[in-house]
Amino acid sequence: MKNIIFLEPVFKEMIWGGNRLITDFGYDIPSDHTGECWAVSAHTNGDCVVRDGDYKGIKLSNLWNEHKELFGDVEGETFPLLIKIIDAKADLSIQVHPDDEYAKKNENGALGKTECWYILDCDSDAKIVVGHNAKDKDELKEMIANHKWNELIRVLPIKKGDFFQIEPGTVHAIKGGTVILETQQNSDITYRLYDYDRLSDGKPRELHIDKSIDVINCPHVDVDTDRKTINMGQGSVEELVNCKYYSVKKLNIIGEQSFTQTEPFTILSVIDGVGNIDGIQINKGDHFILPAGFGDYVLSGNMQLITSHI
Repeated sequence: MKNIIFLEPVFKEMIWGGNRLITDFGYDIPSDHTGECWAVSAHTNGDCVVRDGDYKGIKLSNLWNEHKELFGDVEGETFPLLIKIIDAKADLSIQVHPDDEYAKKNENGALGKTECWYILDCDSDAKIVVGHNAKDKDELKEMIANHKWNELIRVLPIKKGDFFQIEPGTVHAIKGGTVILETQQNSDITYRLYDYDRLSDGKPRELHIDKSIDVINCPHVDVDTDRKTINMGQGSVEELVNCKYYSVKKLNIIGEQSFTQTEPFTILSVIDGVGNIDGIQINKGDHFILPAGFGDYVLSGNMQLITSHI
């Protein structure tokens, strides 16, 4: 039998979180303020456990350390990717992430954070923050110092199915009424630039103004992900992004479609519908890894998936 590594998610309560991780995905969440599902993670702040099979009960970080053959003997101390589903009932803070070089120097050797967002669902009038309007660092510092947030922040309308690549140094924020799937480097480093003066446990949340100014790219430049769709039978494969850290695709399965796993490992997340992989039922909200050498497999049913690999 070829091993499919199904994982149990880890959940994070947030002041901006809601309950759509249960209403949309059927997860057993801790409260109605659950903001994040860490669906495929080997990070120390949320380490997923294998759900069943030969490795049942083993943390993904341990699997990475003790069974590198499952991941194509890829080098590196940590599992390289982290997959989340984020339920933003309210606006997230305005934030920015460092790159590898800055994080290694300033965050005890941590990885930087490149990430991308696939909009799973959103309100009809939903918006998102990507980028800023300062022409250089001097103007950036002046606008921040004088709290000119409305002038500084670049807000864009969004719809279900939109996709964004968020490079390090990009000012960004998910706004309320939005559910996304995020593929990112295995990092939990976030610099908070502005948090709407909200209180958490009666206190303002920590801001990281100096570090944010250090890493924000000036001026902002949009990333063109150049999405390409390949029709396969009744279904399709859409290439969302290929970058240094990951490649991400969306699969639209209608009927039956054959694939071949050729990467060191492949992550799959069922974002809608129901179906099978090699006869094993998979449902919306399932996340699993096909290990190295998995070879040919068949997806069947009526479902949509997001896949990623290094």
